[in-house]
Amino acid sequence: VSWIRKKDYHLLTVGLTTYSSDERFSATHLKHSEDWTLQIKFVQLRDAGVYECQVSTHPPTSIFLHLNVVEARAEISGPPIRYLTPGSTLRLQCRVVQNTEASEFIFWYHDNRMINYDSDRGINVSTDPDFQSSELTIQRTRREHSGNFTCVASNTQPASVLVHIFKGDNPAAMYHGHVGGSTKSYQTHLHGITAIIAIAYRIIQTYVHVNLA
Repeated sequence: VSWIRKKDYHLLTVGLTTYSSDERFSATHLKHSEDWTLQIKFVQLRDAGVYECQVSTHPPTSIFLHLNVVEARAEISGPPIRYLTPGSTLRLQCRVVQNTEASEFIFWYHDNRMINYDSDRGINVSTDPDFQSSELTIQRTRREHSGNFTCVASNTQPASVLVHIFKGDNPAAMYHGHVGGSTKSYQTHLHGITAIIAIAYRIIQTYVHVNLA
């Protein structure tokens, strides 16, 4: 029995012998059975595709199997950047999607610090018993709460949002200007740069005019 990867016609195994330089591939066979199994350790997205199981009969018999690889990941609802004023409430909801096995934990990090149990800092974390979702709440935010918040679940890709705590009249408007209206924000920066250049140019002109006079 041979296993072949169809996308590059690479011979992976023949019997119990592995012909691939990738040590993640191996074949297993239970004695006195007709079952031959291709085993792939530490599966990666690039392993997705069609695999052929070929039996050395006359003529040869083949069975084709399609391997679909999904990557479990964490998702934080809402925009990737949040702007809040001190004293307002921050609420982040995280859920695990496309997982093929149950998560064993969900941890929240503020920058590089795990904060699941930081109730003394005004942080509350509520996680479902099956570790499929978790909610982080800070009732009265302070400047020290600014930074990167990351949701990490076992065997998944983490998710992060960036939080800015600042004093201002309308943080929502600033947020929409930054994300929803990036062109407007970009133009505002350009106008500021143009104004600075114009002022610098006038100063240089005045300086030259005075020296020439």
